[in-house]
Amino acid sequence: MNFLDELRNLDFNDIGRWPFLFRAMFVGLFFVLVVGVGFYFLVFNEQMPRLERAEQEEQELRASFEQKQKKAVNFAAYQEQLAEIERSFGAMLTQLPGKTEIPNLLVDISQTGLAAGLQEELFQPLDENQKDFYAEKPIKIRLKGSYHEFGKFVSEIAALPRIVTLHDIEIGRESGDSTGEDLVLKVTAKTYRYLEDEEDEEEVEAKSSTG
Repeated sequence: MNFLDELRNLDFNDIGRWPFLFRAMFVGLFFVLVVGVGFYFLVFNEQMPRLERAEQEEQELRASFEQKQKKAVNFAAYQEQLAEIERSFGAMLTQLPGKTEIPNLLVDISQTGLAAGLQEELFQPLDENQKDFYAEKPIKIRLKGSYHEFGKFVSEIAALPRIVTLHDIEIGRESGDSTGEDLVLKVTAKTYRYLEDEEDEEEVEAKSSTG
């Protein structure tokens, strides 16, 4: 009788009469089955949520690492951009006069119009408007002259060593004068100065008291 015949003739109701080889195989198979079921319920089934959480944390850490790596790669470029901004800001700050320089600057603006050949009919400095770190000084100006002289005036204003901007520009003829060659320029010039340290402190105190 061969092995297959013996396997077919086994009586599962009387395992004790099986040949030793088959009993050993059955016990071994039963042991493997019990261990497998126990491993699934006691180890695999309980550890799966932990494994999934660990995989999710790994993905989050990987994404965070990649983001930080990109920032680190671009850090030198950011530093260079910041240095360029600081240089530009410093250069612009040097174009802002101090409080004591404003009167001379107003004289320069007035002289610019006269040097361009214009007749000054109004030159009225207005109250300052304080911003975060600078103050804005508007000046109402009314000049009389030709287009060519107006162009020269604007060009000379742009060439001043301090920042002066022109706003609300109006050019026209004087009321009732339709034949004269001279035109009238109405403009608001604005110059700027940086706030002194004590002015900054006063502004902060004022904001805190009103708040």
